[in-house]
Amino acid sequence: MSVVKVIEIIASSEKSFDDAVENALKEASKSVKNIKSIYVKEMHANVTNNEIVSYGINAKVSFEVG
Repeated sequence: MSVVKVIEIIASSEKSFDDAVENALKEASKSVKNIKSIYVKEMHANVTNNEIVSYGINAKVSFEVG
């Protein structure tokens, strides 16, 4: 029997939401092994002078332990 643990992380990018998800996975994988999935819970963008200047996500990362 395997156990799956879930952590919540926040990541950002100046390029796109997809890039923010990639950044989240890249950073999480530095300290977490056996990542099985990433669920994007929320997306948000920061705007300056009517232009998007950064993209952010809140995500849940699932990984197998034990």
